[in-house]
Order: sequence, then structure tokens, then C-alpha cells
Amino acid sequence: MRALITGITGQDGSYLADLLLEKNYEVYGMVRRASTESFERIEHIRDRLKFVQADLLDQLSIIKAVEEAKPDEIYNLAAQSFVPTSWSQPVLTGEFDALGVTKMLEAIRHVDPKIRFYQASSSEMFGRVQEVPQVETTPFYPRSPYGVAKVYGHWITINYRESYNIHATSGILFNHESPRRGLEFVTRKITDGAARIKLGLADKLALGNLDACRDWGFAGDYVRAMWLMLQQDKPEDFVISTGSAHSVKDFVVAAFECVDLEYEKYVVKDPRFMRPAEVDHLIGNSDKAKKILDWEPKVDFAGLVKMMVEADLKRLQDA
Repeated sequence: MRALITGITGQDGSYLADLLLEKNYEVYGMVRRASTESFERIEHIRDRLKFVQADLLDQLSIIKAVEEAKPDEIYNLAAQSFVPTSWSQPVLTGEFDALGVTKMLEAIRHVDPKIRFYQASSSEMFGRVQEVPQVETTPFYPRSPYGVAKVYGHWITINYRESYNIHATSGILFNHESPRRGLEFVTRKITDGAARIKLGLADKLALGNLDACRDWGFAGDYVRAMWLMLQQDKPEDFVISTGSAHSVKDFVVAAFECVDLEYEKYVVKDPRFMRPAEVDHLIGNSDKAKKILDWEPKVDFAGLVKMMVEADLKRLQDA
């Protein structure tokens, strides 16, 4: 089997590449020619990967990349994935996260409609939630340009599935974290901050809304669900989540407990990190994935926080 991963240098792309290599796939990664992205997350497997150059903003380059890689499966993980940035760069976010999906699907339609396609949808599409917990049929109410663009990407995937009989599937993934998470994301900001304070490298950690709740899982578990979706005879969309929500404050408390510190002494609220429109309570129900994919998360909330704090402590001590 041969797979093409867009966004292979990101958190999810790197874990997915690990998984597919374990399953003896030939793995291609799509990278931008002028990319300033780091290959750090895939450095340990870089010599086992093949790369094709393309850009989600350039239709022709995508078609050429698909023709060169000749994949059986495409996992579209590339995106402008940081929600706060979508407020300052809404048009670019739409180009990547909405129209970029259409360009990937168009490439499949023209090059080989038998290619199976995975689209990275997001729990941010639910936004101002219409029901708790959220399932595959819950109406979308996005609360950021990122969420809006992801809704477009989700529906265009369904449209191509139904219009052109393409095996196209969207995974509606709830928040998933890991030691490979970018430092700009709140979970990694917390674990890195706790580690720095423990090691005497910092004395404060500035955060935004501590009351926002998220359903946090481990990225390594979630890429397994992506792969399982493309092994099904019938393409369907799936919510992937733990079914358990925690607040940002819960994450902070757990992280600081890992380093034996009282968070109240170090954490300060900073209005700069507040969103114009907040998503308050996301929690998913993955019963469909458990039933059809036989998928369940293996890492729980406490295990995830501990894994991330320990990785940041080690990284900072080794630096």
C-alpha cells in the first residue's frame, strides 16, 4: 500500500507516518518548496519517507504530486490549524482549510477516482454546541474563521463522495495532543510552562480563558482512527473523541501536580489570549467509531498530561 500525507511535518502527520510505516506502507509526504517548516517531528523516520513538492494553494502542483506518488490513500492533514491565527488571517485560513480540500478532491477526481481520501475535520465545527455530547449528526455552529473553513472542507468532502463516488471520509476529531504539539497551542504551552518553572527557567505562565472545556485525547490514538476509516468498505464520517471533557484549568492543575507545584503561585490571566468568540464546551460521543471501527482511545487524560510534562522536562534538561 502507498499513502500520501499532506501536513506530514505536523503533529498528526508525524504520528500517522509512524503508524503507516509500521504497517509496511510506502509513505509519501507533501511538502512546500519554500517551506520554512521544521522536519523535526519526522527526523527519526525521514530516511524512510519520500517527498513530493506541492502547495494547497496551487491546483496544478497538487495534481502533479498525486500523479507522482500514485497513492492508494491520501490523508489531508495540511491546514492553517491554529484557531487564534484564523482571526488575524481569515482569508488565508479559508484558502488552505476550505479551498485546499476542494483542490485535493479535484486532483483525485482527475488523476484516479479510486484513491481513498481522508479529510481532517474538527470539533471546532460544532462551536456554539447545539447538543451535548456532540455526534456525527449534531448541527454545526462554528465560532471562528477556522471552524467556518473546516465546515466547508467537511461538506465538500461529502459532496464529492456523493457526486463522484469517491471513497472520501471525514474524521471529526476532537482536541488531540502530544509531546509533538506546537508550543503555540494551550496544552503544550501549559506543559512547557510548568516544566520551565520547575527548572527555574521561568516564573510565570500567562493564559487566557481557564474555564473553556475540551475533550482532550492523545494524537497517537487518533491517527489510528484515521487509518481505520479508510479500511472500511463504505466511506462514512466519524466523531473521534474520549467522551470526557476537562477545563483548561483542569489541565493546568494536572500539569503542575506532575512537577509538585501549586499552579496558583505562577499562572496569570492575560486578556490578550481571549478569543473574540469562545467555544465553551466541546465533548464528543464516539460510539459509532467504537461500533464500526472497533476504535477506542488508549491514553487517558492524566496519562496524556504526564506524558507531555515529562517530555518537556527532558527536552529542556537536555538542551
